[in-house]
Amino acid sequence: MRIHIATDHAGLDFSTRLQSHLRDAGHEVVDHGPVEYDAVDDYPAFCIRAAQAVVADQEAGVEAAGVIFGGSGNGEQIAANKVRGIRAALVWNIATAELARQHNDANVISIGARQHEYEEVTSFIDRFLATPFSGDERHVRRIGQIADFERDGSLLPDPRG
Repeated sequence: MRIHIATDHAGLDFSTRLQSHLRDAGHEVVDHGPVEYDAVDDYPAFCIRAAQAVVADQEAGVEAAGVIFGGSGNGEQIAANKVRGIRAALVWNIATAELARQHNDANVISIGARQHEYEEVTSFIDRFLATPFSGDERHVRRIGQIADFERDGSLLPDPRG
């Protein structure tokens, strides 16, 4: 699988270490930055480029996912989710990593580097990458509704009338 990685300064050490872990597991890794530590860097461009690359790969039939880091992972998740076709999930334990894939077919995982030890992070990512989407009709339907809104703003009718 091709893994696109991006971070801010808070996740740079994790990102660097994780790239070796992922390569050792047989994945192709593409680093979208940053390339050096800068305590006031701006993560949105790094995360958006990684997300765009995930979508481009998936549209080309390449199996791909994204891994993004920040202090909390929140801003990075928000940035990635601005890219059409991305379903980025903030993950903080094994269960959320698994459910992000099983129920939401997430294609990007966002993690707070200041919230976890490296060993935890690798376990979240390994579980995320190993977990398939369930394909359950209800999940497919819900993901379709999100994609419809993303594409043209359409929503199901308001049940309140």
